[in-house]
Amino acid sequence: MDMTSRISGHFRDSIALLEQSILALSEPTAAGVDLLFSALMNDGKILACGNGGSAADAQHFIAELVGRFERDRLPLAGVALNTDTSIMTAIANDYSYDQIFERQVTALGRPGDVLVAISTSGNSENVLRSIDAAHEREMRVIALTGKGGGRIGTRLGPEDIHLCVPHDRTMRIQEVHILLLHALCDGVDAYLLGDPA
Repeated sequence: MDMTSRISGHFRDSIALLEQSILALSEPTAAGVDLLFSALMNDGKILACGNGGSAADAQHFIAELVGRFERDRLPLAGVALNTDTSIMTAIANDYSYDQIFERQVTALGRPGDVLVAISTSGNSENVLRSIDAAHEREMRVIALTGKGGGRIGTRLGPEDIHLCVPHDRTMRIQEVHILLLHALCDGVDAYLLGDPA
């Protein structure tokens, strides 16, 4: 096995997907920036959730909002729903793991808030249920998926935004998801702080 060639192949595959994603995802990501900015400027907040690597992405995204992205600014309102182990284990134990995000969205979500729902397969039941809860709370959703969008793709409303990475391999989807989340953060900051020289 030639490990250098194998690793070079990862770079080539990722570059090819990024090129493909420019066409598929630039416009809806720009719409996502507008949605987030509007929510935040109207005293709304951003809730985010996911499982596994997507949980790490949700937590990373919210940290960029509440802390800062690349430039100093006031903190922005956001909560990662997969970070409170007491809430998650209580809900999983007393109800079911499928409800760990749904119940938090019901408790915390308000009309005008935005849910950022991340699932590489588009089929995570607890993420699907969080989307349903968000709709019941009159929230809009930005969904990050791959693999054709799965069940999440059929669950979104016309006012929601679907950022579906055009790939079937989980690691490639996750690589684009983090770029999309950074683009969302950068876009919000550009609106707030102006375009840096």
